Amino acid sequence: MIFNKKTNTPPTDRRRLEVVDDRNRPLAVLPKDLIHRQLLRHRSVQVLVFNPEKKIYLQRRHPQKQFFPGRWDVSARTHLGVGEATFDAALRALREELQLDADHPQLTRTLPACPETGFEQVSIFVVSRNTQPIVPNADEVSEGYYFTREELTCLIKEFKELLTPNLVTLWEAGLLVEN
Repeated sequence: MIFNKKTNTPPTDRRRLEVVDDRNRPLAVLPKDLIHRQLLRHRSVQVLVFNPEKKIYLQRRHPQKQFFPGRWDVSARTHLGVGEATFDAALRALREELQLDADHPQLTRTLPACPETGFEQVSIFVVSRNTQPIVPNADEVSEGYYFTREELTCLIKEFKELLTPNLVTLWEAGLLVEN
């Protein structure tokens, strides 16, 4: 498994995250690999992008990603940088992974850090009715596609091995549909 990936920011900015307590209060700043290896609570942001037909955009993770390379995942996701606001991280994830400048992604839900979320407190944002072109960043994302609810259901039921566990968890919780 390859652990290195190209980024435009200095490695020290990307590889250190805040460890948080069960009330989302920062406790320490540690390397990301150590946080994941020790299953410590930390923060992440996931953004769901829907087009006017209410199809959800899914990205296929780059084959050199450390976790779940080559699998289909939510539209965009990232860890929060030290001191970074969730809204700013959501905008950054959209720009870095999809080259998408969304005006106002809406925070729709926060999931507590637990084994099902990889011990990440997950803030879920939604971009509704996106009409802007999405251009996946080849350093981050292999490809992307807008899926109908029926297509997504088929993927979940028949091809789970092609999806990240996170995507399946969000689908099972009913969070992958736009109202």
